[in-house]
Amino acid sequence: MADFRMMMRAPGGPEVIEREDISPSAPGAGRVLVRHRAIGLNFIDTYRRSGLYPVDLPAGLGTEAAGIVEAVGADVHDFAPGDRVAYATGPVGAYATARDIAAEHLLRLPDAVDDETAAAATLKGMTACFLIEDCAKIRAGQAALVFAAAGGVGSIIVQWLARIGVTTIAHTGSPEKADLAGALGATHALSCPMDGLAAAVRDLTAGRGVDCVFDGVGADSWQASLASVARRGLLITYGNASGPVPAFDALALMRAGSIFVTRPTLGDYAATADDLRRLAARLYGHIEKQGLVVPIGQRFALGDAAEAHRRLEARATHGSSILTVASGD
Repeated sequence: MADFRMMMRAPGGPEVIEREDISPSAPGAGRVLVRHRAIGLNFIDTYRRSGLYPVDLPAGLGTEAAGIVEAVGADVHDFAPGDRVAYATGPVGAYATARDIAAEHLLRLPDAVDDETAAAATLKGMTACFLIEDCAKIRAGQAALVFAAAGGVGSIIVQWLARIGVTTIAHTGSPEKADLAGALGATHALSCPMDGLAAAVRDLTAGRGVDCVFDGVGADSWQASLASVARRGLLITYGNASGPVPAFDALALMRAGSIFVTRPTLGDYAATADDLRRLAARLYGHIEKQGLVVPIGQRFALGDAAEAHRRLEARATHGSSILTVASGD
């Protein structure tokens, strides 16, 4: 099959995604040519496509994939042709059958983590890992509220929290998705309207609220998040699925109970290649040894990336979504 990538020449809706033929060349010094087997689909891809997160145009899409090393350039000593690898950081361009990428972004895959799981889990799982262990530092006996709990990141957070003994209140957009969150280990799974959520959270916590909110929704959930945090608790806003969090007065944090708010990003918690690989090792260890499940709710052919974006933005997905690479694409 001819190699190709999905890219954009202008920001906009899913219709701006185009197919472009490519001819991968031998990688230069410090770089690796990876033949993709599965590609991760993440909400941040839609932010870049829409222009919310500007990129230099024309541009590729996506930052996450898994596959096989096809060739290595000079000064690459950690990888060799035939190695199974994944990546989830670096410049955009993962929506492609093959890609030349700097070796510092690559992660070696253990045998127990297959290509589809790696594409579905690496970015979302490392995000869940640093949010829980490095950012929240939440522990057994505490309580947390998880938004979009049946989604890619949320479904991993729910499982991780359950395994460490955190009382987890999951919120989803439908009763069906609430059932999925419950099956993943949520202590309580809700699908109530946002304007009634804080009251429900207070009822479930004897009026106290939760120690931490994991909010990947953004604008639509901001007020419910503020109203659900316990005194001196932490609100982690890590995504903008419904749009950016509105501007707010710092006094609102005082009125909410002297709470803390952070807007973290993976790039600051995996700022070096060593940091990145340690974080990935923690994630892959949970998959291998702790039985962490990464639900793949949808698979789309690489050439159908525009439809995948439509489904993602319509919140018509659950779990993780991936793009597949096959001879028929």
